[in-house]
Amino acid sequence: MRHIDLIELLNAVASGERDVADVARALAQGQVAEVSAEDGAVHARLDLHRELRCGFPEVVFSQGKTDEQVASIVERLLAHSPVVLATRVTPSQVQATLAVAPDAVHHELPRLLVVDRRDERPSVGHVVIASAGTADLPVAEEAACCAEVMGARVTRLYDVGVAGVHRALAHADTLRDARVIVAVAGMEGALPSLVAGLVDVPVVAVPTSVGYGANLGGFSALLTMLNSCAGGISVVNIDNGFGAAVVASRINDPAWARGGETT
Repeated sequence: MRHIDLIELLNAVASGERDVADVARALAQGQVAEVSAEDGAVHARLDLHRELRCGFPEVVFSQGKTDEQVASIVERLLAHSPVVLATRVTPSQVQATLAVAPDAVHHELPRLLVVDRRDERPSVGHVVIASAGTADLPVAEEAACCAEVMGARVTRLYDVGVAGVHRALAHADTLRDARVIVAVAGMEGALPSLVAGLVDVPVVAVPTSVGYGANLGGFSALLTMLNSCAGGISVVNIDNGFGAAVVASRINDPAWARGGETT
């Protein structure tokens, strides 16, 4: 059930058109939807009230799922929400989903699939996505695309790592204009510390698995970000652009998680 549907139910109670017991039954219905295979085995239980509680519908993590599972989950979610986001999709999962949602859009670099049937797509606040290097773009684009789908106005600043610090400093005004910054970096992971020392807004740090052997698949960058001497930094898991987008979206628009109006 979408936020607008809940408001309609509450207004119906207030006007006397529906009684409390009737609305309670309506709210209880459809909270969890089961998705089954042809043999009847349930392979997914969807949280249809996620948007009511958290501000955005449940997102499909596609890694490890079959093509048919991803397609059936997306199809079921679309019956309850005009926007569906799936992460870590494979080309075959995309093709299977296009059969049930021909308007799905595949963002190949960040491995995202988006179906957006909203009449109006919000674009509020200002989230800056900064990446240290070009090799970090798959993670940075995951953060950027997800934040846009979640309603943020996004500016991309790519390849502004500390190896050429002047590249980041040249965009200091853009960084200071943001409500929140997502800083994506592999190698030694120093970019978030630099950015956080330039601005007075929260910085969401994303370590990537990009780097030579001692980078340890992103673990070195993760430790650098966790041990930063700069204040105002929060850190998400390695390569977790989606997680960074969720944090940034809630900071960018406090009403996002409440389903209310932006001030």
